[in-house]
Amino acid sequence: MANLVLYRKYRPRIFAEVVGQEHIIQTITNAVSSDLISHAYLFTGPRGSGKTSVARILAKAVNCEDRDGFEPCNKCSSCLEIIAGSAMDLIEIDAASHRGIDEIRELREGVRFAPSKLKYKVFIIDECHQLTKEASNALLKTLEEPPSRVIFILATTEIQKMLPTILSRCQRFDFRKLTAEEIINRLDFICEKEGIKIEKPALELIALHSEGALRDAQGFLDQALTFAGGGKKEIRAEEIKDLLGLVETNLVSQFFQFICEKKPADAIEFLNKTIDKGIDAQEFAKAFNNYLRQAIILKVSGGGDTNKELIVGLTKEEFENLQNQIAGIEQSELQRIINLFIDAENKVKFASIPQLPLELALIESCGKPS
Repeated sequence: MANLVLYRKYRPRIFAEVVGQEHIIQTITNAVSSDLISHAYLFTGPRGSGKTSVARILAKAVNCEDRDGFEPCNKCSSCLEIIAGSAMDLIEIDAASHRGIDEIRELREGVRFAPSKLKYKVFIIDECHQLTKEASNALLKTLEEPPSRVIFILATTEIQKMLPTILSRCQRFDFRKLTAEEIINRLDFICEKEGIKIEKPALELIALHSEGALRDAQGFLDQALTFAGGGKKEIRAEEIKDLLGLVETNLVSQFFQFICEKKPADAIEFLNKTIDKGIDAQEFAKAFNNYLRQAIILKVSGGGDTNKELIVGLTKEEFENLQNQIAGIEQSELQRIINLFIDAENKVKFASIPQLPLELALIESCGKPS
C-alpha cells in the first residue's frame, strides 16, 4: 500500500472509464466504430482532466488487433505494448522540455517511415503550446501533408497560445474541469476497491482542493494514505485539513459572523490573531471566498436542498450555522461582500502587508453600501 500510486493504477484503460468527458468520448468512439479516424486531434483543457489518458486510449483503439466496437481489448500484443510503453510506433513528446526546431525535424523524419508494427503511427505531443514559433511552423507543414498511417494528438492547457493555422488542421475537443461530485464519486470508488476507510467530508475537502483536476485529487488521496499510516485507520476530515494546509471552517465562519454583526474592530483583531498563528493570508482569503460562495448558493436556493450538492466540505453543524448566518443578510448585500473579498484576494499576493487588503474589505463590508 505504501508504494501505491493511485493516479497511475486507476488511470482509465478504456473509454468507458473516463470520468466527466462524455461529450468528447461519444464523438471519438463514434469515429473509431465507423473507422472515420482523423489525421490530427487537438485536446485542450485544464490539467488533470484526462487529455493524455484519452490520447493513449485512442492510440490503443485504432491499433487494437481484437477490438470489439470502439473499446481496445487491452490483451492483444499491440495494446500490451502500448500499455507497457514499449510500442515503437507510439511516440510521446513533452513539448515543455522538447520544444525546439530540432525535435520537430526529428519528428518529421520519423513521420516519413511507415509504422514498424502497429496499424497507425501515433504521435502524442503534450503541452504543445510551448513549442517555439519555428517548431510550430515545422509541425504545421507536417500536418498539412500527413501520411495516411500517421495520427497526431496534440494536448494543451493554453489553447490561446496555439497557431491558428495549426488549430484549423485539427479536430478540436475541449475538456472541462470535473465537478466536485464527479471527483468524490471516483475517489469513493477507489477507496472501496483499495479497502480505504475515509470520511465523506474528507473526500469532499480533497475534491474541493483539487479544483476540478482528478489527477490532483488522486495524488492528494495518496498523500492522505501515507499521512494516515497506509490507511489502517479511518482518514478524517481534520487530517485532510492538516495535510493540505486548509483553513479551518470555524475560522472563516467566525470571521463572517463578525461581518454579519457589523463588528469591524472585532473582525480585524480576529483576522490578525489568526494570521499571527501561522495561517497564510492568501489561503485564508481563498477559504473565506469559498465560504462566501457556499453562502450565496444557499441564499439563492432559499436555504433549502436545491443546489445543496454544490456545498461541500461542511459538516451538518457547519451547514446549519451557515443557514443561520445568511438568514439575516440580504442577497444584494452578500453579493457586495463577495465582490469586495474577491478583489481583496487578488491584491493579497502583491501586498507588502498581506492582511491589509482583507482588512480594508472587511471595513467596507461592515459599512453601508455607497
